[in-house]
Amino acid sequence: MSPSAKIGLVRDAASAMARPAASSLRPVLIVQHQENSTPGRIGNALRALGYQLDIRRPRFGDALPQTLSAHAGAVIFGGPMSANDPDDYVRREIDWIAVPLIERRPLLGICLGAQMLAMHLGARVAPHPHGRVEMGYYPIRPTLAGLKVCASWPDEVYHWHREGFELPAGGELLAQGGDFPNQAIRFGNAFGLQFHPDVTYAMMCRWTVCGADRLDMPGAYPRQQHFAERGCYDVAERAWLKQFLDGWLSRVPEIAMAEAAE
Repeated sequence: MSPSAKIGLVRDAASAMARPAASSLRPVLIVQHQENSTPGRIGNALRALGYQLDIRRPRFGDALPQTLSAHAGAVIFGGPMSANDPDDYVRREIDWIAVPLIERRPLLGICLGAQMLAMHLGARVAPHPHGRVEMGYYPIRPTLAGLKVCASWPDEVYHWHREGFELPAGGELLAQGGDFPNQAIRFGNAFGLQFHPDVTYAMMCRWTVCGADRLDMPGAYPRQQHFAERGCYDVAERAWLKQFLDGWLSRVPEIAMAEAAE
């Protein structure tokens, strides 16, 4: 065995010893908006870290917990609806975001979930003024605050959205974009991502077929370009996601750490 391989084994062993046993980890709450949606790559990454997933779909009658004391954190995923929709489940879900914010639990919003977070904090969610969309891979630029969260960001990330959000008062901009300037934000232990690091190859196939009509909208890229650029940018986005999730789940408030020690 080469010296470098031995060093790698030592590092892997040290990492495994430092990580809590899977049985001691609280599950992560997963909030989804379609009957057949999956948590995709985020779910895979969380399971690899030893977390179980508590998947709930408020749109289909699942209740959201009144406290996150039994959870390590919560992820609100995307969907075809808008944060501006008047549906009761949309309004209740936006109101529910007060729970992780008050308890200072790790919260992650993906696309629609990020827009819900921004709206809960009083920011505006709206389409692009010229009707442009982002569907495909687009560049992002981390801010200094973003580089403190993750030292290395991907050059381009995958998008599938028609609306964007303003930066809420008290929020911190972590990454910027072009047509939709606010790409990643932080508010305490809550993070919102306008892009989709959760997308697997199978999800991309499904979205670009079922939503093929949307690829004719201004700013969207043709289907074949999605897959061609996946080969260029997916490895970096996957590596960034792992680094981000590790740091995100470590943002547990002191009260939660005290509870875990009891």
